[in-house]
Amino acid sequence: MNSNNYQIILENYPHKPKIELVLGDITNQKLDVIVNAANEQLLLGAGVAGAIRRKGGSQIQEECKNIGYTPVGEVAVTSAGELKDVKYIFHAVGPKYHSYSPNEADILLRDTISNSLKKLIELNLSSIAFPAISTGIFGFPLKRAAKNIIMEILDYLTNSPKQIHVCICLFKEEDYSIFYQVLQDKLVEN
Repeated sequence: MNSNNYQIILENYPHKPKIELVLGDITNQKLDVIVNAANEQLLLGAGVAGAIRRKGGSQIQEECKNIGYTPVGEVAVTSAGELKDVKYIFHAVGPKYHSYSPNEADILLRDTISNSLKKLIELNLSSIAFPAISTGIFGFPLKRAAKNIIMEILDYLTNSPKQIHVCICLFKEEDYSIFYQVLQDKLVEN
């Protein structure tokens, strides 16, 4: 792996979707949707949420306050504020790893990914960038999260009603390396 940007078109999938791994700042992606790793109260704190708040402006937090609450596994939608190359922010609430059994946490994380992709299709959009949801202060083990996120994306893409571009944008090189290896392993299995 020499690059910090890896793309593959899944030729054996209906509609030939594209998966991309990127090392960088998710707020620099030029896609329809950026996914925020949100908390249930939709408060934009640190990490991905902080970057979105800083670059997208206070309007996004105001829209989140108007929504108020989103349960674990679900997604709230706001505008992208001042992020001009993005149409929407999806605030996806992943699980706090130690609040559930490992199996329950896996299911909830996969629900978060699946519900984000369903919302993308519902809004007739075609490109989305995910961070490593739940791996920061929510404590989800990185490799376990990578397996769940990638498995859910691949499962969803097998039945996607249209061609979509899914980006997984990772801020740390270590995270990128783990996601890259998990993706390679899953592609070999399929």
